[in-house]
Amino acid sequence: MGYELTEFEKEMEQNLLEMKDKLQAKLSKSDNDFRNLVGSTGPGDSVDVASDDLASKKMEAIGKIDAGHLNAINQALVRIRNGKYGVCAMCGKKIPEDRLRAIPYALLCMPCKRKSEHR
Repeated sequence: MGYELTEFEKEMEQNLLEMKDKLQAKLSKSDNDFRNLVGSTGPGDSVDVASDDLASKKMEAIGKIDAGHLNAINQALVRIRNGKYGVCAMCGKKIPEDRLRAIPYALLCMPCKRKSEHR
């Protein structure tokens, strides 16, 4: 018999799946927008080319951030299924539900998060 999810874990799993769907749709749209931008780059003045280059770099950076969030969401979903969701990866203590409601893919409790940011 596998791990049985608590009501809180079921709620968080649903939230994470919704976040994942929205993020995947956003990434897909960004990918299409990027392809359109690259495809529309033709002969133009240097201001147009520079503007297009800046826009493509911005879209690429946003895509990397979103891909990182998607990865964190997927990892949280795995932790839910493995019965390790809500356990701090540094100290092993339980992450408060309030923190998980705010950031459902959080890996660290707040004290450990602060420590990791000061390194």
